[in-house]
Formats: sequence, structure tokens, C-alpha cells
Amino acid sequence: MALTRAELARYVDHTLLSPTASIEDVKALLDEASDLRTYSICVSPSMLPLPWPTGAVKVATVCGFPSGKHTAEVKAFEAAQSVASGADEVDMVIDIGRLKAGDAAHTEAEIRAVREATPGAVLKVIIESAALTDDEIVAACRAAEAAGADFVKTSTGYHPAGGASAHAVALMAGTVGGRLGVKASGGIRTHEAALAMIAAGATRLGLSGTRAVLDGAGVADGDY
Repeated sequence: MALTRAELARYVDHTLLSPTASIEDVKALLDEASDLRTYSICVSPSMLPLPWPTGAVKVATVCGFPSGKHTAEVKAFEAAQSVASGADEVDMVIDIGRLKAGDAAHTEAEIRAVREATPGAVLKVIIESAALTDDEIVAACRAAEAAGADFVKTSTGYHPAGGASAHAVALMAGTVGGRLGVKASGGIRTHEAALAMIAAGATRLGLSGTRAVLDGAGVADGDY
């Protein structure tokens, strides 16, 4: 599929979630996002509130990251605090173990707890698709939709099973049927990989090497 550099940039949550990231690193991330015209930046909740205006760039953060092994109450509190500190969007990690044990009701309940704690914010649900069977991916997506989430998201990028795949994105997109967005993240490092995820049904991309991905379009910086 063909997208201009500017069109592709608008899919991107420009992401920095390294444990060693400093506030200076976040400022550099925001400056780069503004230059590249990405949709948002995604940073750790400890970096909020940001001490500078973000202009047209939205602010996303994470919740229960990266393990998902936090109680629903802790996830809800963390997400609410982030939104109060300026986050426009929250990417929460579900308890993958509970889902794999067949407890999709728990998955739905924890998503709903975060949803109720963050009215007005965009809620994305990270399901670690590489660690799930197809049936489990479908169950996670159905739980997210039932609980009122806005997106389902493939991966944290930290799970040893891997990140996004076109197969998982297509399955997630088919399950939510356009009623929720689909964010592909984890291991998307080339222009071709980004376009493959969008072709499979992704409506948002989580990228840390955004400039390199956009440069793959063969368009010079500033030529939008």
C-alpha cells in the first residue's frame, strides 16, 4: 500500500519506555515527534506531567507495564494519576497469565476498572499477542470491547515471545471489526514492516525508531 511520509507519521505513537530514560531524553523525543509530526509520544508514567507544552502531539503513557501482574485497583489508580497529570491516552497491560488460564472474565473486569478510572482518555489494551493462541487473542479482544476500551494493542515490546505480527494484527482487526482501533507495536523497525501492519489492519503503530521507519519512504525530512 502507498502512504505519504506525512500519512504514515500520523499512525505513530513515538515511544520511549526505557527504564534508564531521563527527562532530557523525553524532551528530545517530543522535539523529534514535533519535527516528524507523529500522532503522539508514549512515555513512562513517572515522566508525567511533562514540563513543556506538546503542541499538536498527543501524550500517551502505559499502565501495569510491562508485566501486567498488578491488581486491577493498582492499574486503575496508576492510569487515573497519569490522566490527571496530562496523559491523553493510556496503554494498559492485561494479566496474560489469567487470560491464558481461561479467566477472560478477569481480563474484562480489570480493563473495565481502568476504563472507569479514565473517563475521556483513550484506552488501549496490550494483550501480548505473541504469547497467545489465536483463540486467546480473540478472547482478549472481546473482553477489551466488552469493557469499553478504544484499542487493542499487540505487544509491550518486552515479552520474550516477541512483538507484533501481521497475522495477529489481522486476527485482532477481524475480531473488533472496526469498532475498536488496533495498535501494532514491538519489533516494527522498517518502512516495509510498518506498511505490512497497516495493510493487516493496524490503525496505530508503536515505534521507537520512527525516523528510520519514515526515512524508508525515500522522502527527505520536511518534505510533507
